[in-house]
Amino acid sequence: MGNKMAKVKWGILSTSNHGIKRVLPAIKKCKNAEIVAIASRNMIKARDVASKFDIPIVFNTYEELLSSSEVDVIYNPLPNHLHLPLTVKALENNKHVLCEKPIGLNLDEARQLLSISKKYPNLKVMEAFMYRFHPQWKLVKQFVDEGRIGTLTTINSFFSYNKLDPDNVRNRVDMGGGALLDIGCYCISLSRFLYEDEPQKVVASMKYDSQFGVDKLVSGIMEFEKGNATFTCGTQIEACQKVTIFGTCGSITIEIPFNAPVDNECKISVFNNSSVEIISIDICDQYTIQADMFSRAVLEDLDVPTPLDDAVNNMKVIDSIIESAKKGTWIS
Repeated sequence: MGNKMAKVKWGILSTSNHGIKRVLPAIKKCKNAEIVAIASRNMIKARDVASKFDIPIVFNTYEELLSSSEVDVIYNPLPNHLHLPLTVKALENNKHVLCEKPIGLNLDEARQLLSISKKYPNLKVMEAFMYRFHPQWKLVKQFVDEGRIGTLTTINSFFSYNKLDPDNVRNRVDMGGGALLDIGCYCISLSRFLYEDEPQKVVASMKYDSQFGVDKLVSGIMEFEKGNATFTCGTQIEACQKVTIFGTCGSITIEIPFNAPVDNECKISVFNNSSVEIISIDICDQYTIQADMFSRAVLEDLDVPTPLDDAVNNMKVIDSIIESAKKGTWIS
């Protein structure tokens, strides 16, 4: 696979809405990747998606896709409870895996995957936190590191949407639904990313939906050595996303931090000594960048951009947030 012009052959597990709307169109634009197969238990839907995206091979079981010799990389956007088992099966079938976040249902699952992945040192596995690949985040990280806003002191993030459909996987306890695993994981990830550190302790409040049983509103405080981070995420609120990063002499606001549009510029505002600088970021597709960089890691046998240890550490914080809310106290 050393040929720079080669393309990595991707197989897509399931015809998930997220995959169809965001990820498949993005991979179609990749320099280093091509989609060669898709699998779904609904053959009619699979054929429909395959024809829309010119995908040559259609399987009606996940197992057939995982064992196909035509495929190098598996993209796993299945519901959360299938992230670990299907990713492990993919590795057992000698496939690289880009798995949607969160990497599993809890810290135990994340650790299991890390340990199993070590048996396959030639295979790449990565958690798909696509936001980190967007140039706006690279720029924000650079500004923070350069001290553009002084010393990083606190981060505030908010992520919400309103989904009341009982059949939606995000409202299904048995599938690992709920606000924290679906979107709160971003708020935790970006805080760890900017501080380049793990929180020392956390405290949280979680409200659960009486019908669905999943968490619908979560607020947390993470205390880092150099500062803190606060967040709220919810699945039954007006849709909104925002991140503001505060330093000793300035702040940065990211207008659309997570679901950056593919057809519009993104904007970040840097406030410093009472002046405001609004910076526009060129239009790009963070999912394309993610798939291309993962494919390049496969082609050239490089380390993946975000190692699995990062996924394990994110899950450690998620588990601590849940424990804190249950016990009503700070968790170290």
